Amino acid sequence: MVMEDKDEEEEHLNLSLAIVTDPNEENSRKRKRKLLNVCNPLNPSHEGYFEGKIFKLLQVREEMLKLDHKRSKGLAENGKGLHLIHSLLIIATSVDKNNMNSALENLIQLYPTVTLMGDSVQRVVAHFADGLFARILTPKSPFYDMVMKEPTTEQQFLAFTSLYRVSPYYQFAHFTVNQAIIEAFEKDQETNNNRALHVIDFNVSYGFQWPSLIQSVSQSGKRVSLRLTGYGRSLEELQETEARLVSFAKGFCNLVFEFQGLLRSSSKLIINQREKKNETVAVNLVFHLSNFMEMSQTLKSVHSLKPSIVILVEQEGNPRVRNFLSRFMESLHYVAAMFDSLDDCLPQESTERLSIERNHLGKEIKAMINSENLDEENKGTWKNMMERHGFGGMKLSSKCLIQAKLLLKVRTHNYCPLPCEGENTNGGFRVFQRDEGKALSLGWQDRCLLTASAWQCV
Repeated sequence: MVMEDKDEEEEHLNLSLAIVTDPNEENSRKRKRKLLNVCNPLNPSHEGYFEGKIFKLLQVREEMLKLDHKRSKGLAENGKGLHLIHSLLIIATSVDKNNMNSALENLIQLYPTVTLMGDSVQRVVAHFADGLFARILTPKSPFYDMVMKEPTTEQQFLAFTSLYRVSPYYQFAHFTVNQAIIEAFEKDQETNNNRALHVIDFNVSYGFQWPSLIQSVSQSGKRVSLRLTGYGRSLEELQETEARLVSFAKGFCNLVFEFQGLLRSSSKLIINQREKKNETVAVNLVFHLSNFMEMSQTLKSVHSLKPSIVILVEQEGNPRVRNFLSRFMESLHYVAAMFDSLDDCLPQESTERLSIERNHLGKEIKAMINSENLDEENKGTWKNMMERHGFGGMKLSSKCLIQAKLLLKVRTHNYCPLPCEGENTNGGFRVFQRDEGKALSLGWQDRCLLTASAWQCV
C-alpha cells in the first residue's frame, strides 16, 4: 500500500509538472498576458494612453491660455527661468528623437508653470511649448489646426503695425535700405538715369517702408519717376497697399508714382520687369525668402535685370541648418532676445504687447517649429549664396550708420553706443558694422537680430 501510494504520488507529481511545463499552455498564458497589457489604457504603448495624454494636455493648455493676471503673478514668484528653458529643451530633444510619450509627459508638467502674461521667459516658453505640441500632433490630428490656428488678417495687421511703431526692428531695416537705394539712385544720375527709379520689393508688407523713400526722392523739387513693383501674400493686401501709397504720393507734385502689385506666386515674372531704359533698378529682399532653392531661382532672375543695387536683410533667427534641434536652439535664442527687447518698448501688462507676441512673433515660432520645407543639403550662408549667383558686396555709407544710430537714440529707451566689431555689451539696442563695412546689424544686448547688406552685379 505504501509503495502504491508512493507510485501514485510520483505519477501525480509528474503529471503536475507536465501540465505546468506544457509549452502550448505556457504560450497561451503569455499571449493572454500580452493581450491584457496591450489593452490596458495605462500602458504607454496603448493607443488610448496616448489619446488620454493628448486630452490632458489640451486641458492644461486651455488653462495656460487664460489671461489671468493673478495666476501670472503667482507663477512669477515660483517660476525660475533656467528651469523652464531646461524643461523646454528636454521636450524638444524628445520630439527630435521621436519619443512622443516622454514629450507629452513633460509638456503636461510644463504648461501649468508658464503663462502668456508672465515675464518674458515664461511667455517665450509658452509659445515654444505650443509649437512643440503641434509638432507632436502632426497635421493628421483633429486638434492640429486648433493649436496652429492663425490670427485673422486684421489681427496680423494690428500686431505688425504695433511692432513697427514701438520697436526699431522694422524701421532699422527699412531706413537702412532706403538710404542705400537713394545713394544708388543719385549715383546713377551722373550717367543719366532719366531721374527714373524702379524698386522691386519681394515682400511689400503693407508698404510701410516706402513713404520715407517717396519723400526722399521728391526733395530735390525736380520731376522724378518712381515705379514700385511689390509682391504680396494676397490681393486684398496689395490693394490696400496701393491705395495707401498712391494717396501719400499725391502730396508731391513733382513725383510720378506707379504701383504694380503681384502675388508672390508670380515672382518668376520679374525677368520682364525692366520696361524703361536707363532707369535705376533696385531690388529689395527684406524678410523674403527662407530656403535656398527658392532663393536660388529668384537670384537668377534678379541678376538678369542687372540692377544697380540689391539689398538683402537677413533675420538672424532664421537658421539654415537641417537638424531640427539646431534650428530650435537658434530660433529660441533669437526669439528670447526679441521678447526681452519688448521690455524696452512696452510694459508687460500691455495688451498691445500681447498682440505682438501672440499674433506676430507667436505665429513665426509655430511656423518655424512645424516647417518641413528644408533643403536637402546645407548651402552655406546668404553671403556665399549671393556670391555664387554673381553678386559682390557693396560698402554701406557712413550715412546709413549715422541714421541707424540716430534712430535708436530717438526711438528706444535703452540704447548702447556703437561698440567695436566683435565687442560684447550688456546694454539694450545697438548697431554695428560687419564684413568690413559691407553690412550693418541691429542687435539686442549680445544677440544680433537683423543684418542689412548691399550687393551689385559683378
